[in-house]
Amino acid sequence: MRRVRTQALRLPRWLAGLVGLPDQTPGADEAGHRHATWLELFLDLIFVYALAAVVARLGDEPSPSPRAVLAVIGLFVVVQWAWMGQVYYDTRFDPDDALHRVLVLVALVGAGAMTLGVDEVPESVLLPVGYLIVRGVLLLLYLRARPTSPMARMVTTVYLIGFGSGWTLWLVSLAAPIELRPVLWIVAMVIELATPWVGVRWLNRWPVDNRHLPERIGQFTIIVLGSALASLLFAVPDHPPPHMILTAALAFLIPAAVWWVYTTFVTTRLTQRRLRGGQAYSYLHIPLGGALLLLGWALGQVVRLVDDNANRLPLELRLLLGAAMVIWTVCGLALYWLWTRPSAARLAIAAYGVVSVGVITTTVHQPRLMLSLLSLAVVGYAVLLSRRLARAGQELNTPEG
Repeated sequence: MRRVRTQALRLPRWLAGLVGLPDQTPGADEAGHRHATWLELFLDLIFVYALAAVVARLGDEPSPSPRAVLAVIGLFVVVQWAWMGQVYYDTRFDPDDALHRVLVLVALVGAGAMTLGVDEVPESVLLPVGYLIVRGVLLLLYLRARPTSPMARMVTTVYLIGFGSGWTLWLVSLAAPIELRPVLWIVAMVIELATPWVGVRWLNRWPVDNRHLPERIGQFTIIVLGSALASLLFAVPDHPPPHMILTAALAFLIPAAVWWVYTTFVTTRLTQRRLRGGQAYSYLHIPLGGALLLLGWALGQVVRLVDDNANRLPLELRLLLGAAMVIWTVCGLALYWLWTRPSAARLAIAAYGVVSVGVITTTVHQPRLMLSLLSLAVVGYAVLLSRRLARAGQELNTPEG
């Protein structure tokens, strides 16, 4: 996939040289494949804190209200979408010259404002102001890239119209009454999320980098898993007794199994040739990431209840835990479907995952027993699916004849 090196507005050479920002081309390996730049990885750091702030909205009560869960899901979508917008720009345009670095650093300030504002929405304007900064920088980057080629003009037109409309609604929300702000934010997000699908006909003419995009989305998924592990580790008491160490180890098996399956899928590169505009691949990672974030929080609550010698898990917590695992399983099946129609064996593995998790989380009330059975079921699912994925990857990469 050809990327365009932006030849539009740049920092003056004397200023770029003064601050030590010479124009650079993003690094590639020996085969010429584009990888994440240091700037992209630096951008990821602030979103680690943003995700921590989002999941903190659930608090420490083991029975979360539906409203709190919906608020966390909505905030997660906003945070991931803010991150994803930059990824899509980077995957089509060479991003590492001096002016680009300066603009992305401005976006980092916006991401920091979003992080600080997560806890106080909708009363505080920090989150919408931060989002306006992040997305405003993205719009400027697309304006800057627009003159580089006819293909760039076509792609940037789609984004500038759709994202610009959403940005305008976020701006209007600053002057709106507090109770009306979430409505405007939802409408704006619907417009922005619909934009790549409305413009799919034009965007697919310039496919995304089929190595860089999965790598970046995979890195964000690892960040989400890291947040899930943090929720779990923070639930373990200081100087834990042996039974709590065993409980934490059992809980750890679940995100570890998730990581094992996901990395096996990504490294096989089954969907690499079918990404095109990347819409389906990236959008499936939104519910997948949200499920993993909620999974980590729920596991942390189970560990806390074990430490409190609780005899029964609340229904809300069990339903949240089961729903998170089922959504992850279904999203995994859908990602596989992007490559090929699932076989009967693949469908049977997915059915095993959904049914086993559903039965365990709805019928087992005792915390330790539920955690033990769930860990066993998820590890078994991971083993079966990983073997299937590895076999599919070998078949894909085996030369014919």
